Amino acid sequence: MSLSRRNFVIATSVAAGGSMVLSACSSGSTANKGDKGGGHGGADKYTGAVVVGTKEDSTGPAPEVEGAKKGGTIRGIAPDDFSHLDPQRIYFSWNSAVGDLFIRCLTGYKIAADGSMKLVGDLATDAGTIGDGGKTWTFTLKDGLKWEDGKELTVEDVRHGIERGFASFTTEGAGYAQTALTGSTDFRSKYKGPFSGKHLDSVVTDTAAKTITFKLAEVRPDFNFTLAMSSYGAVPVKGDSKERYDKDPVSCGPYRVKSHAVDKSMTLVRNPHWDPNTDSIRNAYPDSFVYEFGPESLPATDRMIADDGDDQYAVMAYSGVPAERIQKVLTDPELKKRTFNGLLTGIYYYAINTKRITDLKVRQALIHAWPLEQIRKIYGGPSAGDYATSILSPDILGYAHDDVYGKLKKPQGDPEAAKKLLKEAGKEGQKVVYAFPQSNTYDKTKVVIENALKAAGFDPVIKPLDSTSYYDQVQQIDNKFDVMWFGWSPDWPTGYTLVQPLFDGGTIANGSNNISQLKVDWVDAAIKKNVTISDPAAAGKAWAALDKRIMTEEAPIIPETFQRRFYLYGSKVGGAMFHPLWSSAVFYKLFVKA
Repeated sequence: MSLSRRNFVIATSVAAGGSMVLSACSSGSTANKGDKGGGHGGADKYTGAVVVGTKEDSTGPAPEVEGAKKGGTIRGIAPDDFSHLDPQRIYFSWNSAVGDLFIRCLTGYKIAADGSMKLVGDLATDAGTIGDGGKTWTFTLKDGLKWEDGKELTVEDVRHGIERGFASFTTEGAGYAQTALTGSTDFRSKYKGPFSGKHLDSVVTDTAAKTITFKLAEVRPDFNFTLAMSSYGAVPVKGDSKERYDKDPVSCGPYRVKSHAVDKSMTLVRNPHWDPNTDSIRNAYPDSFVYEFGPESLPATDRMIADDGDDQYAVMAYSGVPAERIQKVLTDPELKKRTFNGLLTGIYYYAINTKRITDLKVRQALIHAWPLEQIRKIYGGPSAGDYATSILSPDILGYAHDDVYGKLKKPQGDPEAAKKLLKEAGKEGQKVVYAFPQSNTYDKTKVVIENALKAAGFDPVIKPLDSTSYYDQVQQIDNKFDVMWFGWSPDWPTGYTLVQPLFDGGTIANGSNNISQLKVDWVDAAIKKNVTISDPAAAGKAWAALDKRIMTEEAPIIPETFQRRFYLYGSKVGGAMFHPLWSSAVFYKLFVKA
C-alpha cells in the first residue's frame, strides 16, 4: 500500500503538521537504544513478528484484559470519518480498525499484551489447511456464528464476501485473493461477481461439513494471511444491499452500527448475537463506542491534556500527538502515563531512479550522503521514530536489523565515503534531481538534504511537487527525477508484500509503485521463489537475505525512518494499547475504568 493509496493517506503525529504518513501493520523498536531494536508496538522488547497459531489459539473466548470490566462508553476522537464500512471496500487501516468491531474474516490476528501477534482462525476453527503444494487452502467454520439479526453465519456468507470483491462497485478493496483465484490481475474480466448469478469455480463450499476450499491458480503459502484482510470479511447473502451496504453493514462481531452522521459522528452498540466463545481475538467491555469526527491532532491533544467531562472516556483514535505537544506530553509524568505508542508499519524511503542513476557507486554514494539524523530532528527527534536501514520493517517476519551502509553509526551522513565512491565512478559533481511532495515538513527537510548532497560532491536540483499530483508525477516511467520521497506499508507482515510491489521488474509501468524502476533478473527470480516457501521461518530468512542482497548489489532506495506515533487517552480509559496492524488503538481491548 503506497502512501498515495487507500490506507496510507493519514495525518502525521510527530512529524511537523500536515505531512503525509504511512500506516498499517505497525510495531517495532524503541528509539532510545541506538535504533538497533526494541519493542514491538512500543513495548520494551521486540517480540519477533507474527507466528501462526494453533486450533487452541483460535478457540474463544479471548484472554481477559487485566483489570477490565464491562459497561460504559468509550469515545474515539479522529479528524476524519470512516470512508467505507463495507468490508469489500475497505483498504484503509482507519476503516479496518473500526471494522474489527463488526467485521470478521476466516482468519485474524490475536494480539497479546506485549504487541506480539498470532495469525489464528477467526470465523474458521484454525488458520487453515494447506494442500497441493500451496495451491489449495481449506477452512472449517466454527459452530455458533450468527449475524446481528440472529441468523446463522454460513460458509455461503463467507464465499459471498470473497465473491463480492469482484463486483464493479468494490474497486476500493484489496485484489490479492481475486488475483490468486483467477491467475490474473485483470480478475474482473474472468469473473463478474456473485450478482451475475454465478459462483466462482475456484471457491468450493460444503454446507454440511461447514468447509470452504480455495483452489488457487498459483502457489500461495501465505494465503491465510491474505484472508485476514478486512477486504475478505463475510457478508450475508440474504442481507446484502449491494452499494447501500456501505452505509448499513450487517455485523457478525461484538458491536453493530446504531447510527452514523457522516463526517460528524458514529455510534456502535452491542451485538447481542455475538458469542464470545466463538471469538479468540476480541473482547467487548464497553456498552458502546461513540466516534467524533473533525478535531485535528492539536486540538484533540489539548482536550486530552485537559481531561474534562466526557473526554475522560476518550482516546485519540487515529491522529496522534503532534510535534507542537510531544515534548510537553513526554516530559509530564502524569500525561505520559496516559499515552501509548508504536512504530508505524512499513518504511519511509527515497527511491533512486535506476534508469537515470545507472551507476551502482553513485547510488551507494547517495545512501552514504543522506542526512537521516537532520531529517529526523525536523520530524521531532527520537520520539518521531527509528532510523530505517533496510527494506524490511521491524514486524516483518525475517527482519534482520541489517545496516549495509553503516547508517546507524553515521546517521548524519558520511560525505567522505560518498566523495570516494563518486571519484571511483568518475562522477564527481553528479547532478541529482530530488523530488518531494510540498508541505511544511518536507520544505524543511529539503534544505538539509540539499546541504548534505553538496557536501558529498553532488550537484543537487530540488523539485518540490504539488502534493495532490505528486504520485501521478513520480509514478510515470519517463519522469525526470533521480531521487523521490516515497513510502510503503505491507498488507500483511511477510516480505512478499514489501519487496514484490517495490522491486518486481514485471510491474514497471505508469502508476507502478516500483518507482525505482528496478528490473533485475535475479531479483525477479528470487521473488517468485520466495513466495512459494511454505515454512514461515524459512521464508522470513529468504526475504531478509534478498533484502540485504538488493541493498548491497543494487542500492535502489535510501531507507529513512520507521515512524512512531504517540496517542493520548482520558483518565477513565483502560486497556489502551497500540494496534500493531492498524496503528490505532486496539478498540476491542478498551474498557471504562471505575
